[in-house]
Amino acid sequence: MQAIEKDLESRKSEIQKELELLFKANITITDWDVPEADDQKVAEILLGVLQEKLDAIATDVADGKYTNY
Repeated sequence: MQAIEKDLESRKSEIQKELELLFKANITITDWDVPEADDQKVAEILLGVLQEKLDAIATDVADGKYTNY
């Protein structure tokens, strides 16, 4: 198990940056599509969208979906 933790720890910053990039890119896209959009509101809604998917993935993990991925 230690090798798994070392691997993920070595890529942790990259993974987090990619997630932040996804978040910021989608705020920008909404700004293009809806120029009058309130960025704070966009960020809050987008955070909920991402959290919803993370929760679904967590459920899948708990259910063993990725045991032999």
